Amino acid sequence: MIGEEAGNLLIIGGNEDKQGDCVILRRFVAMAGGREARIAVITTATEHPGKTGEEYRAVLTELGAAEVNVVSVVNRQAANARHSDGEFEKCTGIFFTGGDQLRLTSILGGSEVDAAIRRAYRQGVVIAGTSAGASVMSDTMIVDGGSSETPKKAALSMAHGMGLLEEVVIDQHFAQRGRINRLLAAVAQNPHVLGVGIDEDTALVVSPQRVFEVIGSQTVTVIDGQRVVHSNISESKQFDPLALTNVMLHILPSGYGYDLKRRIPHERG
Repeated sequence: MIGEEAGNLLIIGGNEDKQGDCVILRRFVAMAGGREARIAVITTATEHPGKTGEEYRAVLTELGAAEVNVVSVVNRQAANARHSDGEFEKCTGIFFTGGDQLRLTSILGGSEVDAAIRRAYRQGVVIAGTSAGASVMSDTMIVDGGSSETPKKAALSMAHGMGLLEEVVIDQHFAQRGRINRLLAAVAQNPHVLGVGIDEDTALVVSPQRVFEVIGSQTVTVIDGQRVVHSNISESKQFDPLALTNVMLHILPSGYGYDLKRRIPHERG
């Protein structure tokens, strides 16, 4: 079941604005304490940790954060170094950059750093992630899959994520990369799991009560398969077209939200 954690999540579909109004990153700084915000930027997912880390350090500092530290954890040895978890003791916000979500989970999963992040989250620290950093938030994450093909069983490969958001699978760069087919395939494999596709420069602000608000310039797509009447996913061959009937779909722009426990969308009053 969807957990009751102490922290808030900010889950970004990638390519968020870093030069204009910076609506999403500005919201992250505010959630983390504004001018008292102490933020750790984790660059594990990217192949360019130095450049990416400094980019976020500059933006978040410009937006008013009191302190922004770039945490470079490039392998399992670094992730399990006992001193490494001290980076998060005084944090009010933790930010995962984009890159490769499987690199992120394979390096951090089950490590000292992973445990420290989870402790921080339980204590109320805001956890944010963009692109690959968004995908890892759920307990099951999409690792790879074709975006432009007809929905089919072979449309994606999945792995375990961090599990901060249960009973959900997240896809990012959603409309821009035409990823609805692979999210439908993910929901077909387990209709109990909600599919959430987040467009670029768009984010979910998820409360501890597991109600999210949409912010940013584009939309969030929610695919609810709980009432699916028929699917051929179990008996179809790997590359057969997918059959899936009675799927519920919601398109939610900024100003709308969704109750993940009750599976009900709403317009912010």
